[in-house]
Amino acid sequence: MKKSKIVIASLLLVGSLASAKTLATVNGENISQKDVTTALQMVTKGAYQQLSPKDKTIYKQRMLDELIKREVIFSDAKKSGILKSKEFKSELEKLKKALAIQLWQQHLKNSIKISTAELKKYYNQNKDKFNIKASVHARHILLKTKADAQAVINELKGLSGEKLKAKFIELAREKSTGPTASRGGDLGYFTNGQMVKAFNDKAFSMKKGTVTQTPVKTQFGYHVIYVEDKKPAKMTSFAEAKPYIEEMLKRERFPESMNKKVTSLKAKAKIKILK
Repeated sequence: MKKSKIVIASLLLVGSLASAKTLATVNGENISQKDVTTALQMVTKGAYQQLSPKDKTIYKQRMLDELIKREVIFSDAKKSGILKSKEFKSELEKLKKALAIQLWQQHLKNSIKISTAELKKYYNQNKDKFNIKASVHARHILLKTKADAQAVINELKGLSGEKLKAKFIELAREKSTGPTASRGGDLGYFTNGQMVKAFNDKAFSMKKGTVTQTPVKTQFGYHVIYVEDKKPAKMTSFAEAKPYIEEMLKRERFPESMNKKVTSLKAKAKIKILK
């Protein structure tokens, strides 16, 4: 086997193993990475891949918790004998038709072909949709007076790196009057314009790993800001955007494809309308 083929085969194997990775077991039933990813793709209607790494991690955890919840409930339902009840069997028959139709529609949508040229055309004509704005990950300590805020800043002087971050989190938990105090003042990532102007402008003007040297006043009080990370504006590549664009265009074209297919099936079917 040529070296290039070995590399490709290895990558495919790694991808397969990653998707098969078991994330949790519930009463002997496995929940895999693939189960979580598939469920997320359905819930987000194909937009999951466009989420930020941080949001992906949050969504994955929430979906894993949801799948564990379902398994726990289903396990208890089996123990209670519901699956053998007449009520369950009756409802199951009703669901079969609805489920078959739903899967048929899904297969029809998936069969819609969209050329790479069409996908690239949409991408090139809608690049503004794939422009990820610059963002800042900041923490803050909110205090009632300027003097209190300056006192905190003085406590942080001379510190840098992890020591500065650790001390900032400690002081945020001890002294901040804001709702993020329990999280060490963590505001997460935000894009330009999301925060009140004075806070926003200061945070975006700062360097990563630094703290404000003077308190920042807003209508909420006086802030001491620590910039944990900064991300520059980024254009999502065509390769990254392709799955999202393809799913979106398929959904747009599905109604027309559905109407054509149903019209064809009705023309072939033996239909009698009784009065």
